[in-house]
Amino acid sequence: MGIFDFFKSKQKTVRPEFFDIVCPFCFEKYSPDKAVFRAAHYKEDDEEFQLQEDENLNAYRAKFDLGPLPDMEAVIYPERIPDEYKKYVDGVLVEVVDRYGIASKKRLCPSCHNELPLTAGKVPGNIISIIGASQVGKSVYMTSLIHTLQNFTANNFNAACLPVSVEVSRRFRELYEDPIYDRGELLTSTRKTAKQEPLMFQFKFKDESKDPVTLVFFDVAGEGMVERDYLDIFAAHIKNSSGMMFLVDPLQMRTIRNKISIRREDAPGDFTSKYDEPREVIISLFENFIGNQEKGKTDIPTAVVLTKSDTLKVLCGDDYIKENSNIFYNAAHKGTFDLTEFENINGEVKRFIDKVDRAFTDAMEVHFTNTAYFAVSALGSDPVDQKIQGTVSPVRVDEPFLWLLYRLKVIEGSRAK
Repeated sequence: MGIFDFFKSKQKTVRPEFFDIVCPFCFEKYSPDKAVFRAAHYKEDDEEFQLQEDENLNAYRAKFDLGPLPDMEAVIYPERIPDEYKKYVDGVLVEVVDRYGIASKKRLCPSCHNELPLTAGKVPGNIISIIGASQVGKSVYMTSLIHTLQNFTANNFNAACLPVSVEVSRRFRELYEDPIYDRGELLTSTRKTAKQEPLMFQFKFKDESKDPVTLVFFDVAGEGMVERDYLDIFAAHIKNSSGMMFLVDPLQMRTIRNKISIRREDAPGDFTSKYDEPREVIISLFENFIGNQEKGKTDIPTAVVLTKSDTLKVLCGDDYIKENSNIFYNAAHKGTFDLTEFENINGEVKRFIDKVDRAFTDAMEVHFTNTAYFAVSALGSDPVDQKIQGTVSPVRVDEPFLWLLYRLKVIEGSRAK
Protein backbone atom coordinates (compact mmCIF):
# COMPACT_ATOMS: atom_id res chain seq x y z
CA MET A 1 0.00 0.00 0.00
CA GLY A 2 1.46 3.38 -1.05
CA ILE A 3 1.39 6.49 1.05
CA PHE A 4 -1.43 8.05 -1.01
CA ASP A 5 -3.50 4.82 -0.72
CA PHE A 6 -3.00 4.85 3.04
CA PHE A 7 -4.09 8.47 3.21
CA LYS A 8 -7.20 7.80 1.15
CA SER A 9 -8.16 4.73 3.22
CA LYS A 10 -7.99 6.84 6.38
CA GLN A 11 -10.28 9.41 4.81
CA LYS A 12 -13.07 6.86 4.42
CA THR A 13 -13.53 6.70 8.19
CA VAL A 14 -12.22 10.00 9.59
CA ARG A 15 -12.54 12.37 6.67
CA PRO A 16 -13.91 15.62 8.11
CA GLU A 17 -16.97 17.26 6.65
CA PHE A 18 -16.16 19.74 3.94
CA PHE A 19 -18.23 22.75 3.07
CA ASP A 20 -19.61 23.90 -0.25
CA ILE A 21 -17.68 26.79 -1.74
CA VAL A 22 -19.37 29.99 -2.81
CA CYS A 23 -16.87 31.80 -5.01
CA PRO A 24 -16.23 35.24 -3.47
CA PHE A 25 -15.85 36.71 -6.96
CA CYS A 26 -18.58 35.30 -9.24
CA PHE A 27 -20.61 33.69 -6.40
CA GLU A 28 -21.16 30.36 -8.13
CA LYS A 29 -21.72 27.56 -5.62
CA TYR A 30 -20.09 24.12 -5.89
CA SER A 31 -18.39 21.36 -3.90
CA PRO A 32 -14.60 21.64 -3.30
CA ASP A 33 -13.80 18.79 -5.67
CA LYS A 34 -14.97 20.96 -8.58
CA ALA A 35 -12.16 23.50 -8.07
CA VAL A 36 -9.43 23.64 -10.72
CA PHE A 37 -5.75 24.61 -10.40
CA ARG A 38 -3.34 27.05 -11.99
CA ALA A 39 -0.16 25.34 -13.23
CA ALA A 40 2.98 26.41 -11.35
CA HIS A 41 5.08 26.46 -14.54
CA TYR A 42 4.82 26.49 -18.34
CA LYS A 43 6.40 24.60 -21.24
CA GLU A 44 6.82 26.35 -24.60
CA ASP A 45 7.07 23.02 -26.44
CA ASP A 46 3.92 21.53 -24.87
CA GLU A 47 0.67 22.95 -26.23
CA GLU A 48 -1.25 21.97 -23.10
CA PHE A 49 1.23 23.73 -20.77
CA GLN A 50 2.07 26.76 -22.89
CA LEU A 51 1.26 30.26 -21.68
CA GLN A 52 -2.26 30.91 -22.93
CA GLU A 53 -5.26 33.20 -22.66
CA ASP A 54 -7.61 32.41 -19.77
CA GLU A 55 -10.96 33.04 -21.43
CA ASN A 56 -12.98 32.48 -18.25
CA LEU A 57 -10.96 34.99 -16.24
CA ASN A 58 -11.03 37.59 -18.99
CA ALA A 59 -14.80 37.17 -19.40
CA TYR A 60 -15.17 37.89 -15.69
CA ARG A 61 -13.01 41.00 -15.97
CA ALA A 62 -14.97 42.22 -19.01
CA LYS A 63 -18.09 42.52 -16.83
CA PHE A 64 -16.31 45.35 -15.02
CA ASP A 65 -14.91 47.01 -18.14
CA LEU A 66 -11.40 45.78 -17.36
CA GLY A 67 -9.03 44.76 -20.13
CA PRO A 68 -7.85 41.17 -20.64
CA LEU A 69 -4.83 39.87 -18.78
CA PRO A 70 -1.72 38.66 -20.65
CA ASP A 71 -1.28 34.97 -21.38
CA MET A 72 -0.71 32.91 -18.23
CA GLU A 73 -0.06 29.40 -17.03
CA ALA A 74 -2.51 26.68 -17.98
CA VAL A 75 -5.50 25.51 -15.97
CA ILE A 76 -5.23 21.98 -14.59
CA TYR A 77 -8.39 19.88 -14.24
CA PRO A 78 -8.14 17.43 -11.30
CA GLU A 79 -10.27 14.77 -12.99
CA ARG A 80 -7.36 14.25 -15.40
CA ILE A 81 -4.91 13.66 -12.54
CA PRO A 82 -4.47 10.15 -11.04
CA ASP A 83 -5.63 9.89 -7.43
CA GLU A 84 -2.14 9.12 -6.16
CA TYR A 85 -1.04 12.58 -7.31
CA LYS A 86 -3.66 14.46 -5.30
CA LYS A 87 -3.29 15.82 -1.78
CA TYR A 88 -6.17 16.44 0.62
CA VAL A 89 -6.25 18.57 3.76
CA ASP A 90 -9.33 18.53 6.01
CA GLY A 91 -11.15 16.57 3.33
CA VAL A 92 -10.46 19.17 0.65
CA LEU A 93 -8.27 18.72 -2.42
CA VAL A 94 -5.53 21.35 -2.03
CA GLU A 95 -2.75 20.19 -4.37
CA VAL A 96 -2.22 18.24 -7.58
CA VAL A 97 1.01 17.05 -9.19
CA ASP A 98 1.13 17.32 -12.98
CA ARG A 99 2.82 14.92 -15.39
CA TYR A 100 6.07 16.85 -15.06
CA GLY A 101 6.14 16.11 -11.32
CA ILE A 102 5.49 19.74 -10.36
CA ALA A 103 2.93 20.49 -7.67
CA SER A 104 0.20 23.10 -8.18
CA LYS A 105 -1.41 24.57 -5.06
CA LYS A 106 -3.24 27.58 -6.48
CA ARG A 107 -6.94 26.65 -6.49
CA LEU A 108 -9.27 28.45 -8.87
CA CYS A 109 -13.01 28.83 -9.17
CA PRO A 110 -14.11 26.47 -11.99
CA SER A 111 -16.38 29.19 -13.36
CA CYS A 112 -14.46 32.49 -13.31
CA HIS A 113 -10.91 31.16 -12.67
CA ASN A 114 -10.20 33.67 -9.89
CA GLU A 115 -7.99 32.31 -7.12
CA LEU A 116 -9.87 30.89 -4.14
CA PRO A 117 -8.88 31.70 -0.53
CA LEU A 118 -6.89 29.01 1.27
CA THR A 119 -9.77 28.28 3.65
CA ALA A 120 -12.37 27.70 0.90
CA GLY A 121 -14.16 24.40 1.51
CA LYS A 122 -12.38 23.72 4.80
CA VAL A 123 -14.50 25.97 7.00
CA PRO A 124 -17.94 27.53 6.63
CA GLY A 125 -17.81 30.46 4.24
CA ASN A 126 -20.47 33.04 4.95
CA ILE A 127 -20.97 35.84 2.48
CA ILE A 128 -22.29 38.90 4.26
CA SER A 129 -23.79 41.24 1.68
CA ILE A 130 -24.02 44.95 2.37
CA ILE A 131 -26.75 46.35 0.13
CA GLY A 132 -28.65 49.61 -0.15
CA ALA A 133 -29.24 52.50 -2.53
CA SER A 134 -26.73 55.21 -3.37
CA GLN A 135 -25.71 57.72 -0.66
CA VAL A 136 -26.43 55.44 2.31
CA GLY A 137 -22.75 55.12 3.25
CA LYS A 138 -22.12 51.42 2.59
CA SER A 139 -18.34 51.74 2.13
CA VAL A 140 -17.96 53.91 5.24
CA TYR A 141 -20.10 51.52 7.28
CA MET A 142 -18.17 48.47 6.07
CA THR A 143 -14.89 50.15 7.01
CA SER A 144 -16.14 51.10 10.47
CA LEU A 145 -17.55 47.60 11.00
CA ILE A 146 -14.35 45.75 10.07
CA HIS A 147 -12.24 48.15 12.13
CA THR A 148 -14.53 47.59 15.12
CA LEU A 149 -14.54 43.80 14.66
CA GLN A 150 -10.75 43.70 14.57
CA ASN A 151 -10.08 46.04 17.48
CA PHE A 152 -12.96 45.43 19.88
CA THR A 153 -15.66 42.89 19.01
CA ALA A 154 -13.39 39.90 18.33
CA ASN A 155 -11.77 40.28 21.75
CA ASN A 156 -15.23 40.36 23.38
CA PHE A 157 -15.88 36.93 21.88
CA ASN A 158 -12.41 35.45 22.56
CA ALA A 159 -11.67 35.52 18.86
CA ALA A 160 -9.65 37.35 16.22
CA CYS A 161 -10.81 38.96 12.98
CA LEU A 162 -8.05 38.63 10.40
CA PRO A 163 -7.81 39.31 6.65
CA VAL A 164 -7.30 36.11 4.65
CA SER A 165 -4.22 37.44 2.87
CA VAL A 166 -1.59 40.17 2.97
CA GLU A 167 -3.11 41.63 -0.21
CA VAL A 168 -6.55 41.97 1.42
CA SER A 169 -4.96 43.52 4.51
CA ARG A 170 -3.08 46.08 2.41
CA ARG A 171 -6.10 46.95 0.26
CA PHE A 172 -8.38 47.41 3.25
CA ARG A 173 -5.84 49.58 5.05
CA GLU A 174 -4.90 51.77 2.07
CA LEU A 175 -8.29 52.20 0.42
CA TYR A 176 -10.64 52.16 3.38
CA GLU A 177 -9.15 52.33 6.87
CA ASP A 178 -6.34 54.91 6.50
CA PRO A 179 -8.45 57.58 4.76
CA ILE A 180 -11.08 57.49 7.52
CA TYR A 181 -9.12 56.72 10.68
CA ASP A 182 -5.79 58.41 9.88
CA ARG A 183 -6.71 61.29 7.58
CA GLY A 184 -10.32 61.96 8.57
CA GLU A 185 -11.52 61.83 4.95
CA LEU A 186 -14.75 60.39 3.64
CA LEU A 187 -14.56 57.66 1.00
CA THR A 188 -15.72 58.31 -2.54
CA SER A 189 -18.78 56.42 -3.70
CA THR A 190 -18.24 53.00 -5.21
CA ARG A 191 -18.46 53.18 -9.01
CA LYS A 192 -20.51 50.70 -10.98
CA THR A 193 -17.64 50.26 -13.42
CA ALA A 194 -15.12 49.49 -10.66
CA LYS A 195 -14.04 45.89 -10.27
CA GLN A 196 -15.85 44.61 -7.20
CA GLU A 197 -13.02 42.91 -5.36
CA PRO A 198 -14.42 41.34 -2.19
CA LEU A 199 -12.82 41.93 1.19
CA MET A 200 -12.34 38.56 2.88
CA PHE A 201 -11.75 38.11 6.60
CA GLN A 202 -11.79 35.19 8.98
CA PHE A 203 -13.52 35.43 12.36
CA LYS A 204 -11.53 32.78 14.24
CA PHE A 205 -12.22 31.68 17.80
CA LYS A 206 -9.45 30.83 20.23
CA ASP A 207 -11.50 27.80 21.24
CA GLU A 208 -10.40 25.31 18.57
CA SER A 209 -13.61 23.31 18.93
CA LYS A 210 -15.46 26.20 17.25
CA ASP A 211 -15.19 26.43 13.48
CA PRO A 212 -13.82 29.71 12.16
CA VAL A 213 -16.10 31.69 9.89
CA THR A 214 -14.89 33.13 6.61
CA LEU A 215 -16.53 36.48 5.98
CA VAL A 216 -16.82 37.99 2.53
CA PHE A 217 -17.84 41.64 2.44
CA PHE A 218 -18.97 42.80 -0.96
CA ASP A 219 -19.29 46.54 -1.59
CA VAL A 220 -21.98 46.90 -4.28
CA ALA A 221 -22.32 50.30 -5.95
CA GLY A 222 -25.46 51.95 -4.60
CA GLU A 223 -26.79 53.40 -7.85
CA GLY A 224 -26.62 49.90 -9.35
CA MET A 225 -29.06 48.56 -6.76
CA VAL A 226 -31.99 50.04 -8.67
CA GLU A 227 -30.75 49.12 -12.17
CA ARG A 228 -31.71 45.72 -13.49
CA ASP A 229 -28.73 45.21 -15.83
CA TYR A 230 -26.29 45.88 -13.00
CA LEU A 231 -28.04 43.58 -10.56
CA ASP A 232 -28.09 40.81 -13.15
CA ILE A 233 -24.32 40.56 -12.57
CA PHE A 234 -24.71 40.36 -8.79
CA ALA A 235 -27.91 38.35 -8.41
CA ALA A 236 -25.88 35.19 -7.65
CA HIS A 237 -23.92 37.06 -4.98
CA ILE A 238 -27.06 38.15 -3.18
CA LYS A 239 -28.84 34.81 -3.64
CA ASN A 240 -25.91 32.86 -2.15
CA SER A 241 -25.39 35.21 0.77
CA SER A 242 -25.64 33.74 4.26
CA GLY A 243 -26.84 37.07 5.58
CA MET A 244 -27.59 40.58 4.36
CA MET A 245 -27.26 44.03 5.84
CA PHE A 246 -29.80 46.27 4.15
CA LEU A 247 -28.61 49.82 4.80
CA VAL A 248 -31.20 52.60 4.85
CA ASP A 249 -30.30 56.30 5.14
CA PRO A 250 -32.89 58.32 7.10
CA LEU A 251 -32.63 60.92 4.33
CA GLN A 252 -34.07 58.37 1.89
CA MET A 253 -37.34 58.71 3.75
CA ARG A 254 -39.22 61.74 2.49
CA THR A 255 -40.85 62.55 5.84
CA ILE A 256 -37.51 62.61 7.66
CA ARG A 257 -35.74 64.40 4.81
CA ASN A 258 -38.24 67.23 4.94
CA LYS A 259 -38.12 67.46 8.74
CA ILE A 260 -34.31 67.57 8.87
CA SER A 261 -34.13 70.02 5.98
CA ILE A 262 -36.35 72.43 7.94
CA ARG A 263 -34.43 71.96 11.19
CA ARG A 264 -30.98 72.24 9.60
CA GLU A 265 -31.07 75.79 8.38
CA ASP A 266 -27.27 75.65 7.93
CA ALA A 267 -27.69 73.33 4.95
CA PRO A 268 -30.76 74.46 2.99
CA GLY A 269 -31.48 72.50 -0.15
CA ASP A 270 -28.87 69.87 0.67
CA PHE A 271 -31.36 67.03 0.69
CA THR A 272 -32.88 66.46 -2.71
CA SER A 273 -34.53 63.84 -4.85
CA LYS A 274 -31.12 62.30 -5.57
CA TYR A 275 -31.94 59.79 -2.81
CA ASP A 276 -33.58 56.59 -4.02
CA GLU A 277 -36.49 55.35 -1.95
CA PRO A 278 -35.57 52.20 0.06
CA ARG A 279 -38.51 50.26 -1.32
CA GLU A 280 -37.16 50.76 -4.86
CA VAL A 281 -34.20 48.58 -3.84
CA ILE A 282 -36.64 45.92 -2.62
CA ILE A 283 -38.49 46.03 -5.96
CA SER A 284 -35.19 45.63 -7.79
CA LEU A 285 -34.17 42.69 -5.59
CA PHE A 286 -37.57 41.09 -6.23
CA GLU A 287 -37.15 41.41 -9.99
CA ASN A 288 -33.70 39.85 -9.91
CA PHE A 289 -33.93 37.00 -7.43
CA ILE A 290 -36.59 37.14 -4.70
CA GLY A 291 -39.37 36.76 -7.27
CA ASN A 292 -37.92 33.38 -8.25
CA GLN A 293 -37.95 32.08 -4.67
CA GLU A 294 -40.81 30.06 -3.23
CA LYS A 295 -43.84 32.32 -2.61
CA GLY A 296 -41.76 35.34 -3.66
CA LYS A 297 -39.95 35.47 -0.31
CA THR A 298 -36.37 35.02 0.87
CA ASP A 299 -35.40 33.47 4.22
CA ILE A 300 -31.85 34.89 4.15
CA PRO A 301 -31.38 36.63 7.53
CA THR A 302 -31.57 40.34 6.76
CA ALA A 303 -30.59 43.11 9.14
CA VAL A 304 -32.27 46.40 8.25
CA VAL A 305 -29.69 48.98 9.31
CA LEU A 306 -30.66 52.62 9.73
CA THR A 307 -27.40 54.46 9.04
CA LYS A 308 -26.18 57.92 10.10
CA SER A 309 -28.23 57.66 13.28
CA ASP A 310 -26.44 60.73 14.69
CA THR A 311 -28.36 62.91 12.19
CA LEU A 312 -31.61 61.99 13.97
CA LYS A 313 -30.66 63.99 17.07
CA VAL A 314 -32.16 67.10 15.44
CA LEU A 315 -35.56 65.37 15.63
CA CYS A 316 -35.47 64.87 19.40
CA GLY A 317 -38.55 66.39 20.97
CA ASP A 318 -40.83 65.34 18.11
CA ASP A 319 -43.06 62.30 18.29
CA TYR A 320 -40.54 60.39 16.17
CA ILE A 321 -37.68 59.92 18.63
CA LYS A 322 -36.71 60.66 22.25
CA GLU A 323 -33.51 62.26 23.52
CA ASN A 324 -32.73 59.22 25.68
CA SER A 325 -33.33 56.79 22.82
CA ASN A 326 -31.22 53.61 22.72
CA ILE A 327 -30.31 54.61 19.17
CA PHE A 328 -27.80 57.19 20.42
CA TYR A 329 -25.96 54.95 22.91
CA ASN A 330 -23.47 52.16 22.36
CA ALA A 331 -24.15 48.61 23.47
CA ALA A 332 -21.40 46.06 24.11
CA HIS A 333 -22.18 42.39 23.50
CA LYS A 334 -19.59 40.25 25.31
CA GLY A 335 -19.32 36.48 24.97
CA THR A 336 -22.93 36.12 23.82
CA PHE A 337 -25.46 38.16 21.89
CA ASP A 338 -27.51 40.16 24.41
CA LEU A 339 -31.09 39.32 23.46
CA THR A 340 -32.63 41.89 25.81
CA GLU A 341 -30.56 44.70 24.30
CA PHE A 342 -31.41 43.42 20.81
CA GLU A 343 -35.15 43.31 21.45
CA ASN A 344 -35.10 46.89 22.72
CA ILE A 345 -33.26 48.33 19.71
CA ASN A 346 -35.13 46.14 17.22
CA GLY A 347 -38.50 47.27 18.55
CA GLU A 348 -37.56 50.94 18.75
CA VAL A 349 -36.11 51.17 15.23
CA LYS A 350 -38.98 49.16 13.73
CA ARG A 351 -41.53 51.50 15.33
CA PHE A 352 -39.60 54.54 14.10
CA ILE A 353 -39.49 53.33 10.48
CA ASP A 354 -43.15 52.33 10.67
CA LYS A 355 -43.97 55.96 11.47
CA VAL A 356 -41.87 57.56 8.73
CA ASP A 357 -42.03 55.00 5.89
CA ARG A 358 -44.65 52.34 6.45
CA ALA A 359 -44.55 51.40 2.76
CA PHE A 360 -40.96 50.22 3.25
CA THR A 361 -41.65 48.02 6.29
CA ASP A 362 -44.72 46.59 4.57
CA ALA A 363 -42.57 45.67 1.55
CA MET A 364 -39.97 44.06 3.85
CA GLU A 365 -42.63 41.95 5.53
CA VAL A 366 -44.01 40.82 2.19
CA HIS A 367 -40.68 39.65 0.73
CA PHE A 368 -38.40 38.86 3.72
CA THR A 369 -39.18 36.23 6.37
CA ASN A 370 -36.19 36.69 8.69
CA THR A 371 -35.50 40.35 9.56
CA ALA A 372 -34.40 42.59 12.42
CA TYR A 373 -33.98 46.36 12.72
CA PHE A 374 -30.94 48.32 13.90
CA ALA A 375 -29.56 51.86 13.97
CA VAL A 376 -25.86 52.69 13.62
CA SER A 377 -23.53 55.63 13.24
CA ALA A 378 -20.34 54.62 11.43
CA LEU A 379 -18.50 57.81 12.40
CA GLY A 380 -20.33 59.12 15.46
CA SER A 381 -20.87 62.61 13.99
CA ASP A 382 -21.92 64.30 10.78
CA PRO A 383 -18.96 65.16 8.48
CA VAL A 384 -18.53 68.73 7.25
CA ASP A 385 -17.23 69.39 3.72
CA GLN A 386 -16.23 65.71 3.33
CA LYS A 387 -14.09 65.93 6.48
CA ILE A 388 -14.68 63.96 9.68
CA GLN A 389 -14.98 66.17 12.72
CA GLY A 390 -12.97 64.96 15.71
CA THR A 391 -12.32 61.31 16.56
CA VAL A 392 -14.18 58.55 14.77
CA SER A 393 -16.56 57.15 17.41
CA PRO A 394 -18.83 54.45 15.93
CA VAL A 395 -22.14 53.67 17.63
CA ARG A 396 -23.62 50.13 17.59
CA VAL A 397 -21.94 49.27 14.25
CA ASP A 398 -21.24 45.62 15.15
CA GLU A 399 -24.74 44.83 16.44
CA PRO A 400 -26.32 43.89 13.06
CA PHE A 401 -23.32 41.68 12.28
CA LEU A 402 -23.53 39.92 15.65
CA TRP A 403 -27.23 39.31 15.10
CA LEU A 404 -26.39 37.61 11.81
CA LEU A 405 -23.80 35.41 13.56
CA TYR A 406 -26.44 34.57 16.15
CA ARG A 407 -28.99 33.64 13.47
CA LEU A 408 -26.31 31.53 11.73
CA LYS A 409 -25.69 29.73 15.06
CA VAL A 410 -22.07 30.87 15.17
CA ILE A 411 -22.51 32.58 18.55
CA GLU A 412 -25.05 32.07 21.31
CA GLY A 413 -27.59 34.47 22.72
CA SER A 414 -28.41 35.18 26.36
CA ARG A 415 -30.39 37.53 28.57
CA ALA A 416 -29.01 39.72 31.35
CA LYS A 417 -29.67 38.19 34.76
